[in-house]
Amino acid sequence: MLRVHQGKNNATQIIQICCALFALLIFHILGKFMTNKHTHLEMIQGIVNRLSHNSFLLKGWSVILISAMFALAAKDAQILFMYLAYFPAIAFWCLDGYFLHQEKLFRALYDQVRILDDEKIDFSMNTSNVTDKVGSWLCVVFSKTLVAFHGVILVSIIFVTFISILIHKGG
Repeated sequence: MLRVHQGKNNATQIIQICCALFALLIFHILGKFMTNKHTHLEMIQGIVNRLSHNSFLLKGWSVILISAMFALAAKDAQILFMYLAYFPAIAFWCLDGYFLHQEKLFRALYDQVRILDDEKIDFSMNTSNVTDKVGSWLCVVFSKTLVAFHGVILVSIIFVTFISILIHKGG
């Protein structure tokens, strides 16, 4: 009687081991497809993170450089530095627009890859097929967020330049 009971345990253990091996095999097969998709999405997300970090640094450099121009203009009472402040303000605005436009393109690519079938993952970073989902570079440059930040800087430069011209004419 004891031997029959041990036979049932062995058969149950064998069935459990087979089920566990089958589950591992299914998990491994599905995991390969999900790993490719997951890896591709991580690659795209890494690019988006770098672009947004670059945009953040660019905004900081914009404020620092323009503040330095203001300080030089005030120190030496030379209005030339006020006029020179326009160049980095406009250049950084355009460059920030470029980074934001690229970021939007890669976010659109992320959304496209996210819904792709697992076997269609090709690790492509080509954003040309999602350009119609994102506005043009010029639209991004004049988006609310960039106009709010860089527009305030540009208006500040205009205001300070105007005040400096009035002081120079009056003095």
